[in-house]
Amino acid sequence: MKFIYIKRESNTKELYRTRNGLKKSKVTSITKYFMGIPIKTLHTYRQIYYRRKNNAIEKMLFI
Repeated sequence: MKFIYIKRESNTKELYRTRNGLKKSKVTSITKYFMGIPIKTLHTYRQIYYRRKNNAIEKMLFI
């Protein structure tokens, strides 16, 4: 049994942005646990896309 471990969880939350209003987005948080008890949230990031993201590889192919 591990005493200290890190776990990643994904949830969908409604986030309000002044530009776009209310949107549902995927929120992923990385949490550190000690014997099953959450100690600290290491990182939280959101996956929100307003428009198509440009890919550097695609740009290199079309040049």
